[in-house]
Amino acid sequence: MGPAKAEKHVHGPGCKHDHGHDHGHDHAHDHGHGEKHVHGPGCSHGHDHDHGHGHAHAHEHGPGCDHDHDHGHHHHPKPKRIRPPGHRPAEGGGVALQLDLEGALPGETDDVGRFQKLEAALEAHRGVTEVHLRRDAGHAEVCIHYKPEVVSASQLLTAAQRTGAEVAERYKNQTWFVRGMESGDAATTIETGLGKLKGVLSASVAYASERLVVEYDSEEITLKDVEAKAKALGYALEVPMQGHACSHHAHGGGLGPKLEMPLVVVSGVLLVAGWLLERFTQLPALVPTLVWALSMATGGFFAIRGSVKSLFQLRIDIETMMVVAALGAAVLGAWFEGAFLLFLFGAGHALEHRAMDRARRSIESLGALRPEVARVRRGGDVVEVPVGEVQRGERIVVRPGDRVALDGIIREGRSSLEQAAITGESIPVPKKPGDEVFSGTINCEGMLEVEVTRLSSESVLARVVDMVAEAEAQKGPNQRFAQRLERTVAPLVMIGALVFPVVLILLGTPVKEAILRAVALLVAASPCALAISTPSAVLSAVAAAARGGVLVKGGIYLELLAKVNAIAFDKTGTLTVGRPKLLTTAPAEGVSREELLGTAASVEALSAHPLAKAVVEAAAEGGIHAPAGSDLEAIHGKGIRAKVGDAQVDVGNLALFEGQPVPADISAQVDRLEEAGQTTMVVRKAGRYLGVLGMADTLRPGARHVVHTLKDSGIERTVMLSGDNARVAKSIAAQVGLDEARAPLMPADKVTAVREMGRKGSVAMVGDGVNDAPALAAAAVGVAMGGAGSDAALETADVVLMSDDLSRLPFALGLARQATAVMQQNLVISLGISGILIIAAVFGLTQISHAVVLHEGSTLLVVANGLRLLAIRPQAMKAAPEPTVSVKPVAG
Repeated sequence: MGPAKAEKHVHGPGCKHDHGHDHGHDHAHDHGHGEKHVHGPGCSHGHDHDHGHGHAHAHEHGPGCDHDHDHGHHHHPKPKRIRPPGHRPAEGGGVALQLDLEGALPGETDDVGRFQKLEAALEAHRGVTEVHLRRDAGHAEVCIHYKPEVVSASQLLTAAQRTGAEVAERYKNQTWFVRGMESGDAATTIETGLGKLKGVLSASVAYASERLVVEYDSEEITLKDVEAKAKALGYALEVPMQGHACSHHAHGGGLGPKLEMPLVVVSGVLLVAGWLLERFTQLPALVPTLVWALSMATGGFFAIRGSVKSLFQLRIDIETMMVVAALGAAVLGAWFEGAFLLFLFGAGHALEHRAMDRARRSIESLGALRPEVARVRRGGDVVEVPVGEVQRGERIVVRPGDRVALDGIIREGRSSLEQAAITGESIPVPKKPGDEVFSGTINCEGMLEVEVTRLSSESVLARVVDMVAEAEAQKGPNQRFAQRLERTVAPLVMIGALVFPVVLILLGTPVKEAILRAVALLVAASPCALAISTPSAVLSAVAAAARGGVLVKGGIYLELLAKVNAIAFDKTGTLTVGRPKLLTTAPAEGVSREELLGTAASVEALSAHPLAKAVVEAAAEGGIHAPAGSDLEAIHGKGIRAKVGDAQVDVGNLALFEGQPVPADISAQVDRLEEAGQTTMVVRKAGRYLGVLGMADTLRPGARHVVHTLKDSGIERTVMLSGDNARVAKSIAAQVGLDEARAPLMPADKVTAVREMGRKGSVAMVGDGVNDAPALAAAAVGVAMGGAGSDAALETADVVLMSDDLSRLPFALGLARQATAVMQQNLVISLGISGILIIAAVFGLTQISHAVVLHEGSTLLVVANGLRLLAIRPQAMKAAPEPTVSVKPVAG
């Protein structure tokens, strides 16, 4: 099946457009809607709007498409892009079909749980030899190996989609906030505890953003059972509200987080008191020992509680290792060391919590920009209403100086708004009736009346906060590596710590020393720093990006973006402003400018194409009267025909007149204008050629500067993909400084071009998210511009530049590279320090207290290193002054 076919999907009746959004989280509160809809082959949500001159048209859905229905509860599922099926050979040779994971199982992100059910169901199908998850194309795909002689690709596709629909219907996933997690180990306790429930396929906790995602069999278990089990483990679950990064109960981890610091302080005071008593008084040895025992109890209160929970689950984790080490030291009479160990462990944890809270709060502060009440016009009065109760279609009044309460469209009033909350741009943007406004932005000048278009839980701001809070669950390779390592290290170290002293004693070491060295080994080898090394970096980087007006949807995209060495740009709306202007009118001999422009405007007034609008505007500006045209016929990609009076008028590019003689002076004029980078239209009335019109799009100010900055930062190839004609594309590419231009391309060709570039390295595609959805989906990283105004951009891209400003691209790239570097530094720090300590412990070169200080120190160092990313701000890019009009006007 060729790529061209894949993109042409039109939604059939009843398309609901709200199947499993989910970035690792699915908020379907078991209403069962949203999962039923499976798209036909290759639905790529960007439906080919094929735009003859490289302009996007409004996209029309099939009958019954219900873009925005209100479910009557607060969550609003977001459609997520679905990539066309692939047909690459299987890794070990043989034939294989690849389906986008999001299309096959909405909301699934990994190969456990629901995926395993799909795998089992597909493998039972005749002719299928193996099913697995594949990520080599930069996104998750279900790879189905099959025997072509038994089953055809199209039969398999239908079967796979039916199976996927059945699996998605029965096996669901749900996200909760978890309250009461004191440490990263609590995450494992919950995962293990819930994982044992019958009917739970997988449970995974993102500790940094306090979320739990459970995949479960809806026929065997209810959400209530899951909540009850979590409660039994000592953790409260709460269904998250849209747009809040933190739970309602302000980090209500019960008393946990509040008590942590005071207990550590008490433990420290007792530790010092015990040491002073032993040193400077003649009291019996029992007294300082009791003081140290108390110090251990307070400093290790949470660690002891956590380790008891994990031992009940027959599981060994970092906390257990620490508690065992401290108790081991105490039993041998080294009470001071034992107390010191738990004091430092507690202090490390308390500080790490503070740090992670800072990162979480910086995300929550994005959402705090929303007013809690809106001033709604009801009848003749203006009443204050909580934002959650305002309905779509109601009108809100925004006074100067107020923050806009809900997303909507201005119906009355003009003003300028400061949109830093959404786009990171602090310069106010002028707005007039008909323009969109977003909640959280500040009205600087006049009084506005705004018609509400989105409920408070669906506003752009709420979605940004959700996406940022959930980004940590989309784990990148570094994060997955750290997790796998941590899970294997803990049990191995524990076994080592039990075997090691036995070996030492057999070799003749005194028992006490052997056990103390084993305790030092336990401390040295516990992978604390490793556990927190990547989440702290991901959380900080994503929060810093969001503050700078860049939305990164997951840790995995940070890592992919950092590897990018080639960038493909869409032309219209990305490198150019996207609004063409008429620059040249070249009438044929004996034809006046008025006749040429007036005739063209009569016909073009019937069309909504951007090029048509430019002609109509130019005629109006020149005060040229255009008689009304009728009987419009659009010839796809070539131009239009219509009647003016009785005469037939054709307006379009030379392709429209193929096979008909075109006067030499007309075709020469076309060549001249296209050389100068203009898009041409030839006008013919009743068989007589009237002349040629030349239009051009204007370059975005700063585009050239951005391309140079990207090249300086090590991007090897920059390519423009355009639907416009090749000469125009080359002229603009040359002005911006791109390496090459490919044109004219249909959306399907853009996908092919991106895939082809992808063979040589990692490609990012930058587009305005309207007609570039398939190409954005095909690239390793899809970057959309102007996400604040475009739902399509928010849904399809992995990285969204909220403002319509290309200069955020180098910032996003730089941030991703720094974040990846920090993750790697953190892995090196945590593994390096552990390695050195393990060697020192094995050879008896270190005391417990030294091991503890270094071990906790490395954890704090790793967290602090991650938090550095919070401080990164976009540099104000001073673009070199550039001419606004991109072409040399041609005399005409």
